Amino acid sequence: MSRFTEVIERLAATIEARKGADASASYTAQLLTDRVRAAKKLGEEAVETVIAATQADDKALAAESADLIYHWLVVLAAAGVTLDEVAEKLEAREGTSGLAEKAGRSLP
Repeated sequence: MSRFTEVIERLAATIEARKGADASASYTAQLLTDRVRAAKKLGEEAVETVIAATQADDKALAAESADLIYHWLVVLAAAGVTLDEVAEKLEAREGTSGLAEKAGRSLP
């Protein structure tokens, strides 16, 4: 198992453990109780990650990516979506051209 995978699994478990925790003592617990706020933070971190990438600031890109992944995991947990469910979607797309996969999606 890669270091990244181990860290993500530990972080996801920590986030899951914060469900029902005292929101006055835990930022994660606060976000878990307010899916809209969590989603907005995810969007904010995505924008900051894009900015760091376009400015070629590799240290900032790594830091913002960490923030982005944390907030993504919180949003998943708040929605009750598991990493296994995300993995299933990724696996279903394996071996398919990104252009072909995108063209095959139905529009909302």
